[in-house]
Amino acid sequence: MKKKKINSILLWLGLLLILLGSYVIVEPYLIEDIVVEIIDEDIPAAFVDTKLVFVSDIHHGPFFGISRVKKLVRTINAKNPDIILLGGDYVHRSPEYIEPCFNELRKLRAPLGVYGVLGNHDHWEDATQTWNSMEKTGIVLLDNSALWIEKDGGRIKVGGVGDLFEDDQDINPTVKDVNREDFVVLVTHNPDYVETISIDKIDLVFGGHTHGGQVTFFGLWAPLIPSRYGQKYRSGLIELGDMKLIVSNGIGTVTPPVRFFARPQINTVVLKRP
Repeated sequence: MKKKKINSILLWLGLLLILLGSYVIVEPYLIEDIVVEIIDEDIPAAFVDTKLVFVSDIHHGPFFGISRVKKLVRTINAKNPDIILLGGDYVHRSPEYIEPCFNELRKLRAPLGVYGVLGNHDHWEDATQTWNSMEKTGIVLLDNSALWIEKDGGRIKVGGVGDLFEDDQDINPTVKDVNREDFVVLVTHNPDYVETISIDKIDLVFGGHTHGGQVTFFGLWAPLIPSRYGQKYRSGLIELGDMKLIVSNGIGTVTPPVRFFARPQINTVVLKRP
């Protein structure tokens, strides 16, 4: 009788392991839509209900094929974004993936523009080729630069900084000509960068890089996070005084190409006034 019970337990454990093993392979395909309303009195009336869509860490390469990039572009466009922000790490493992990736990203549509920064993987593969591809496709590079986006008499500032590990970071172009009453958005590939921000003129920051931990203990804790601050910037909306930070789980993966309770994400922000 004991032997029968043990065999039954082993059978159920085996089935559970098979299910878990299957799920970690399937989860990278289960893109999650995260929608957040940002309510701030600095948002101009003309920008109320403006939709910002943020996508990071596509990692087009051997584990994220071009058909998935095409589908991603269609999914983003279907959200009818006003502004699209890209958080870097467009490709993975080889510069041969850069041009095909941006040939698809050129199809992104947003009336107020498509903007992006580079991530560490973009520098590892070929930063110059990535910059050139972005320029050809009309995606505005925000590395250590910024611009005003105007709409119906109102305006917001959108800027970015270079990758924290592989580039310099200059926030001055983003903040040099703004007042505290202006609404200012910053894009950084690595969310750890916010620890260096001492100026109080940034309202909203977008970051990626962490993949939400990629493999977590049921979404509660991740053993491996590429951050100096542990779980602090793993994922989600984080309030840092008057500044808000949105850390995306990203879209693709690094090796191994699995996820566990860290689903890939497209992050949408809708701007509101109090």
